[in-house]
Amino acid sequence: MSQSRVGTTITHRRYVPYSHAHYAGNLVDGAYSLGLFGDVATEMCIQLDGDEGLFASYSDVQFKAPVHAGDVREITATLVEEGTRSRVMAFMVSVVARGAATAESPGAAALVTPPVVATTATGTVVVPAR
Repeated sequence: MSQSRVGTTITHRRYVPYSHAHYAGNLVDGAYSLGLFGDVATEMCIQLDGDEGLFASYSDVQFKAPVHAGDVREITATLVEEGTRSRVMAFMVSVVARGAATAESPGAAALVTPPVVATTATGTVVVPAR
């Protein structure tokens, strides 16, 4: 495989609805981020290989900051290594906006500047042999 594809990056943005809050304080569980990593990995495989691929493993997952319902998250996958069938990707979830509701303004929100890195991971996806 050509290494020219290493460094390819896919980014999604998602709003976290309040219906996804799992814990007190409108916290969202960490598994929510892992599901989003699967989504960006799938798009990476589709773009690079014409196949959705299959997640094989995570070698590192770190929960660095809480994620709340009402957050807007940016989810990024970057291809860091490419084998014959394997694709190793670095993942990151950053909070770029956050709900800031008050009694007077229940829909208030604010940009998070700079964005807060909430979750990072390294994962391996496999695709069919060509």
